[in-house]
Amino acid sequence: MNADVEHPSDEDRCLCGSGDIFGACCGPLLRGQRRAGTAEALMRSRYTAFATRDLEHALASWHPDTRPRRSALAATLDEEMRWLRLDVRSTTDGGPFDDEGTVEFVATARTEQGRRELHEISHFVREDGTWRYVSGELGAAHGRQ
Repeated sequence: MNADVEHPSDEDRCLCGSGDIFGACCGPLLRGQRRAGTAEALMRSRYTAFATRDLEHALASWHPDTRPRRSALAATLDEEMRWLRLDVRSTTDGGPFDDEGTVEFVATARTEQGRRELHEISHFVREDGTWRYVSGELGAAHGRQ
C-alpha cells in the first residue's frame, strides 16, 4: 500500500457503495490482506483505489498483459476530480467458481467542468485464484452542469 494514500477508516462506509464498512469490504483488498472473491469485488476495490488515488492497488489489480506504466496512469488522473458514486449495473459470470467475468458500471465524479459519468463494461480474468482487470469498453459518458 502507498503510504501517501489516505483510505477511509475501517468503521466508515466503503466508498464503493456496497453498503458495507470499509474494513469488511474494500479495505482488506487495498491493504493486500485478502484477494477479491469475485470480479465485482475487484471492480469495487478498483473504484475505491481510484477514488483514494491508491495507484498501487489500481496497478496490482490490472492484468500484466494490459497494465499501463505507473507514470502513464498517474498522468491520466485529474487531481480536481472527486469520485462521488459507483452504480454496478450488471455482472456476467465473474463469480467464485468462474475464471472470466464482466461488470458493467457507471461511476459519477465531480470535475471543474461539472458532473461526469464514466460508463464501462469491464472484463476480468481469474488466474491462480486472483482476479485481474483486463480491459474495458467505454459506454456513453456524459457530463451535467
